[in-house]
Amino acid sequence: MSTDTDVSLSSYDEGQGSKLVRKAKEAPFVPIGMAGFAAIVAYGLYKLKSRGNTKMSVHLIHMRVAAQGFVVGAMTLGMGYSMYKEFWAKPKP
Repeated sequence: MSTDTDVSLSSYDEGQGSKLVRKAKEAPFVPIGMAGFAAIVAYGLYKLKSRGNTKMSVHLIHMRVAAQGFVVGAMTLGMGYSMYKEFWAKPKP
């Protein structure tokens, strides 16, 4: 067993707000995906009462697909942005 005592405790002292801001700067499309997911779910719940003859299960499936599609799109854009920053926008030595 190794006794590695070099673990930084600074991450444990970090507050929730500053941790969220730091993570958002590292991966800016994650909060965008989360906000889009929440907005689509809120819109779907709002439209729930005026769904007409559509079955509840069909409405929920459509809402889930839309929310997942937005999150996957945000993740794809985030990966593209990350690859751009790392490979193409890097200053030449």
